[in-house]
Amino acid sequence: MSTIVVVQKQQQAVIAADSLTTFGETRQTAAMDAAPEKIFKFQDSFIGIVGSAAHQLVLESALPEIDGAALGSRAEIFETFRRLHPLLKDRYFLNPKDEDDDAYESMHIDALLINTHGLFGVFALREVFAYKHFWAIGAGSEFALGAMHALYDRLDDPLEIASAAIAASAEFSVSTALPMSYYRIDQPQTIRV
Repeated sequence: MSTIVVVQKQQQAVIAADSLTTFGETRQTAAMDAAPEKIFKFQDSFIGIVGSAAHQLVLESALPEIDGAALGSRAEIFETFRRLHPLLKDRYFLNPKDEDDDAYESMHIDALLINTHGLFGVFALREVFAYKHFWAIGAGSEFALGAMHALYDRLDDPLEIASAAIAASAEFSVSTALPMSYYRIDQPQTIRV
């Protein structure tokens, strides 16, 4: 598991992630991993994923296969991931089984993304959220959310806020570790939801 955070402030957005990969009780740190990056770029978006280590490679391969894929609003993200789901099942062998009482098949992917249109989260049943200030997902998300809540009104730089959130997660979550990677983009004042 990992910790991914997104922060938006001063017409800038930042996405940051830790670098730890775990396999049960085994920790694979950035010192042992030739590719510890948890964030990738698709079109004009930076996407961070938690969960199975396979998710990132699968999404990097599958998203470009979707004609007209767009991530500029909640509706566009939902439609892109709705069209992605059958592709994940048919070509990438996703096992959609989860709980018997789930309303929809799960894609088992939780992700945060930033682009010039805002901060967004996509979750296993294709729920899509747009965030106004910040959010976190993954193993250390509770610690990251607490740090961002405490610092958001005190600091102006979204990177400082994101860095503190990942550092807090690394300090207290056994499934999060430094170093951190991040991406920063400029955003217009009007954000699409």
